[in-house]
Amino acid sequence: QVQLAESGGGLVQAGGSLRLSCAVSGRTFSTLVMGWFRQAPGKEREFVATISWSGGRTDYADSVKGRFTISRDNAKNTVYLQMNSLKPEDTAVYYCAASVRGGLIKLAGLYTYWGQGTQVTVSS
Repeated sequence: QVQLAESGGGLVQAGGSLRLSCAVSGRTFSTLVMGWFRQAPGKEREFVATISWSGGRTDYADSVKGRFTISRDNAKNTVYLQMNSLKPEDTAVYYCAASVRGGLIKLAGLYTYWGQGTQVTVSS
């Protein structure tokens, strides 16, 4: 059973930074494509970023390009989301997800495993 545990959320002022972490157990981490999604109150879950098995390829939602960076450390079984220049509209619960498929994955339905989520609140 694959388990994902996010950490690093919190309250930050607009323009600030946070780094989210997601620790993965139960499967060889380097065989998993990883992604970050978020869900704001009253809205659907949306794609934020994805990273390939090796970490050599990444992709981002247009709304976070240039501000967020996804990375992974396969030796530590952990994926990260560095969030800079945060805006109030980034406020959401952030989820990490894992897929056994290859490539880069933007669709939530193609991820098999999900974490519990971590709250990120950006004040104006």
